[in-house]
Amino acid sequence: MATKGTIGVTTENIFPVIKKFLYSDHEIFLRELVSNAIDATQKLKTLSSFGDFKGELGDMRVEVKVDKEAGTLTVSDHGIGMTAEDIDKYINQIAFSGAEEFLEKYKDTANSIIGHFGLGFYSAFMVANKVEINTLSYKEGSEAVRWICDGSPEYAIEASDKATRGTDIILHIDEDSKEFLEQARIDALLKKYCRFLPVPIVSGKQQEWKDGKMVDTDRDNVINNTEPAWTRKPADLTDEDYRNFYHELYPGQDDPLFWIHLNVDYPFNLTGILFFPKIKNNFEVTKNRIQLYCNQVFVTDSVEGVVPEFMMLLQGVIDSPDIPLNVSRSYLQSDTAVKKISGYITKKVASRLEDLFKADRKEFEEKWDDIKIFIEYGMLTDEKFCEAAMKFCLLKDTEGKYYTIEEYKDLIAPEQTDKEGNIVALYTTDPTAQFTYIEAAKNHGYNVLVMDGQLDSHFVGLLEHKVEKSRFVRVDSDVIDNLIPKADRKVVDLSAVDRDILTTLFSSQLPKVDNTQFFVNFEAMGENGAPIILTQNEYMRRMKEMAALQPGMNFYGEMPDSYSVIVNTENPIVKRVADEASKALTDKVAPMMEQVNANNEKITELRKSATDNGGKTTAEDDKQIADLQKANDGKREEQTAVITDYAKNQPLVGQLIDLALLGNGMLRGAQLSAFISRSLELLK
Repeated sequence: MATKGTIGVTTENIFPVIKKFLYSDHEIFLRELVSNAIDATQKLKTLSSFGDFKGELGDMRVEVKVDKEAGTLTVSDHGIGMTAEDIDKYINQIAFSGAEEFLEKYKDTANSIIGHFGLGFYSAFMVANKVEINTLSYKEGSEAVRWICDGSPEYAIEASDKATRGTDIILHIDEDSKEFLEQARIDALLKKYCRFLPVPIVSGKQQEWKDGKMVDTDRDNVINNTEPAWTRKPADLTDEDYRNFYHELYPGQDDPLFWIHLNVDYPFNLTGILFFPKIKNNFEVTKNRIQLYCNQVFVTDSVEGVVPEFMMLLQGVIDSPDIPLNVSRSYLQSDTAVKKISGYITKKVASRLEDLFKADRKEFEEKWDDIKIFIEYGMLTDEKFCEAAMKFCLLKDTEGKYYTIEEYKDLIAPEQTDKEGNIVALYTTDPTAQFTYIEAAKNHGYNVLVMDGQLDSHFVGLLEHKVEKSRFVRVDSDVIDNLIPKADRKVVDLSAVDRDILTTLFSSQLPKVDNTQFFVNFEAMGENGAPIILTQNEYMRRMKEMAALQPGMNFYGEMPDSYSVIVNTENPIVKRVADEASKALTDKVAPMMEQVNANNEKITELRKSATDNGGKTTAEDDKQIADLQKANDGKREEQTAVITDYAKNQPLVGQLIDLALLGNGMLRGAQLSAFISRSLELLK
């Protein structure tokens, strides 16, 4: 006998918002309906195992059928089915979850029951204007019933002619959702959400190429892998099994470097496999590499909160029924359980890496360049991981040798400790471009690290913080004797006049480079030292590199690049240039400098007199100071012009500068062409 009624809402006003607001994405209706079908199937298996169902289980697969002509999408199972009373209790009373009640009764064995809120079924109304339930319960003597609802609180229940156990959910797709009547669209959604469910899911037929097009065969198209690798015991899996599963998840990618199999049942349930892929040099945290499942049902690939941020570089699967989800299973709720899971994953990954390092250091070293960015990112962003990683984090030198942090500290301490007792680690960011500086360091008996990764500008700061009394200095940031000072600097023997002449002589021939500044300095670096060396201040360079990766440091990022042009006053060529310039210019420059110095003394006297008279200068004094300053400016301009004119006819000065620029990869375009022409002239 047919009956009618009104759906009872046990959570106030929930039914009116289901269609538009309950779920973040309409497409997940299919996940919810298939999950319910899996639940019904698993329930029957559990009942059978307990002896509460004694019949034949038969074919336990779930079927999804598209009928474009009828405008329907049907999800069918051969599970426990429902009676009219069940429908009234579990369908007509929204938010009373059958899964919750069943779990309580069979809590020790019914791990695979997915639903928790009793609302999944109603997601069907997001895409359907009418939904039918055609069902027959497993219970002996049950009668088949049909439930019909058009999306309003009113429903109808009537007798059905269904002859087989189980449930058919028939969706009459509305006009706005016709995309869900396309077989390809349904298959894509099933592969996204249901590809690893534990019960076979059939959707349409397998296809093959025939007569120039794809046609259906008579073979059922089973969408899912019912026993994915993470659900099996690690002891039962070979390396090939892991690699095959990786390629199932990520077709077309290179083999992973290695993997970590997660398997814990206390204090929470968690399984999964995390893979270390080969990370390309263009560092970017991609947030859809790891997939989150709940009892093999895909939930999301936005796993922030469950997986520490640095592990976003990994790929793989995490499955846990204990991760709290809202009713749509689409967004994680922030709570202590999630934090515990995140902490466990961090600990497990660190432990696995340490085991790999200890078990086969040679193989670990071979993979280091590929996993370095992951390790460094983890150490920079997670303190607990950093503590663990200090044991297996490796440093590589220019000879290609690897050391742990402690090993490297012991290696360089004898030779690379400065006069203050600090261990100084030298590093290069480009072994080719900085070759000259590296060779100079090696000639002093120093070791040089290769720190050419995208995070290394941050990482050296972390190492300085972690390694007591240590400094990390780029090998081209100063002359070699100043990188690891063992004694006070050697005094440069230049008169004030000669210093002024040489400063202008070299600075006048330096190139004009956008957003770049050059400053001429003098060092006594020995007669065998290079005539000119270009260096870049360690602190400012590091700040600019960090600014490129870190928002909020724009101040440093916008500052010009600053280079020190260090002239070696003991180099024979520089000595010759200096002697010739001194002879040619001293008689002209010295009187100008004397006049400037005399004017400065007068300015000082006038200001001192003002200080003695209450701090204010007279108008006459102000005019005299202004005239003296103007005269000085004129003398300086005249001095600069004299030296610059002289420098233009000294090709050796330009040659020395260009050689230094060439050694730093900074000689390009017209300037490089001029250098080549000048070199040919000097060779004649």
